[in-house]
Amino acid sequence: MLVRPAFCSYLSKSPALINLLRTSFGLTNQLPVASFASKASSTNANDSANPKESVPNPGDVHFKLSAGEHPLGNENVKKVRRYYWDNPIPHTVYSESDLQVEKTHHQPKKIHEHLAAFAVKCMRGGFDIASRYKGPGGEMTKRDWLNRCLFLETVAGVPGMVAGMARHLKSLRSMNRDYGWIHTLLEEAENERMHLLIFMKMKDPGLMFRMMVIGAQGVFFNAFFLTYLITPKTCHRFVGYLEEEAVKTYTGLLDDMNGPEHLRNWGDEAAPAIAVNYYKLDQNATVRDVIKCIRADEAHHRDVNHSFAGLDPDLDPNPFLLKKLKEKK
Repeated sequence: MLVRPAFCSYLSKSPALINLLRTSFGLTNQLPVASFASKASSTNANDSANPKESVPNPGDVHFKLSAGEHPLGNENVKKVRRYYWDNPIPHTVYSESDLQVEKTHHQPKKIHEHLAAFAVKCMRGGFDIASRYKGPGGEMTKRDWLNRCLFLETVAGVPGMVAGMARHLKSLRSMNRDYGWIHTLLEEAENERMHLLIFMKMKDPGLMFRMMVIGAQGVFFNAFFLTYLITPKTCHRFVGYLEEEAVKTYTGLLDDMNGPEHLRNWGDEAAPAIAVNYYKLDQNATVRDVIKCIRADEAHHRDVNHSFAGLDPDLDPNPFLLKKLKEKK
């Protein structure tokens, strides 16, 4: 579409109006003020001749926030997404002290807490037998550890999504606020999925493994969903105990990486690029550094879910979101 020269000239002398137009249409990062008039008078053909200016940032969550053409009709965007991806949900950059995770345990007192702890104990015991888990100490190979971590992450990514979805639907049908729980729960699910993608860069599971994941997900998703509708406190306590076991697992893996020679070499391998990008690690980061970050994530999920289990799910706000908002101020 052509823009009249007189209008372009007027715009070039009115930076305030240009900024207003940019803000209204989500084009705040598109063009400098001085070049607006000349760019506004260009045709679509001229725009396509300079494709770099029409390629949105891969981190943009919605195409309306990016400059240029609709992403589905832009071949350049497809190329960018094929070779580069950056998670639009930012992750905390851990300090060295954050990575010093301690094993903790919430002592069950009420009946629903004992039930949650017993359920996790049964799940862990059954999975240990089925996977022939030998624990840290030199008997677990790299393949054994990867199989265990891969399967655990396919399970760990379910509760956050189920709980977030259940609370989202409840907020819609009750027409009431959620008080910030949904954001943290969905962020937890996304974080666990990223763990899975990181391990997938180290090992590609076979068909039998994938079939087991499908079966486990079908059973666990529906069981957790129905239980969450009845007693969300029990579910959050269950996830808290589950994450306690995850911290133990990754601590054992780190012990093996720092001990037996056959796993020490694995720990010294270069970290996958997706992990370096996600955790904002140094380019010389190793697999050992990645496992430390994953363990810190699990410890955070442990504390979050144990905290949620002690709150009123209908009235209490998310304390972790409030803390984050205060830190931003």
